[in-house]
Amino acid sequence: MEWSERALVLGVKKHGETSVILEVMTRGHGRHVGVVRSGRSKTMQPVLQAGNEVAVTWRARLEEHIGAFAVEPLTLRTHLLLGDVRALHGVNWLGGLLRLLPERDPHPNLFEMASALLVHLGDPLAPSLFVRFELALLAELGFGLDLETCAATGATADLIYVSPKSGRAVCREAGAPWATKLLPLPGFLRGGVEAPASVEDVRAALRLTGFFLDRDVFAPRGLTPPDSRAAYLATL
Repeated sequence: MEWSERALVLGVKKHGETSVILEVMTRGHGRHVGVVRSGRSKTMQPVLQAGNEVAVTWRARLEEHIGAFAVEPLTLRTHLLLGDVRALHGVNWLGGLLRLLPERDPHPNLFEMASALLVHLGDPLAPSLFVRFELALLAELGFGLDLETCAATGATADLIYVSPKSGRAVCREAGAPWATKLLPLPGFLRGGVEAPASVEDVRAALRLTGFFLDRDVFAPRGLTPPDSRAAYLATL
């Protein structure tokens, strides 16, 4: 068995005296692990850092085996992360979210979004991109939110709330009697992401996605959100 792909490094674990088990996210083969022989060498350590983009070739005798990776560097970001605490928290947060996906299950849309996020980690746009990524992750896991039409009236205008029960948008008029029980829907989620959202809007949006991630994804698995998520928020 053999395949080659572009991959995003999520992390490594020690394996024996000189090797590591590398965890990556790929477009066509999803989240995947494999052994990298001599992965703890001075040459390979800078390459196998979370957030880097690499070219991998995976080989194994049988498909169900862990297999081995041959790795070549493409884009190394370690020097950028060392000088940007927020970006470092962002890489760890992204890795924690991608680990919610089943191993070897392709999610090409999430791979492309994660690749774009890593490119823009240091940009003002990054926080709103994380919101979009969490929304996409919820959808890929089967818990997508409907933010396009009002759950009560079918209206598409003046949507300012989200129902915590259904995950659907609610317009101002229909939601007014239950405003204290509904979640705020920041305006930038109803349009594009060409301009950075305000810090207040990003925080509100992450409370929104965080509520559904906690309830539908983390809690049923007995997990808690990655600490890096709160650490990233604290830097805003």
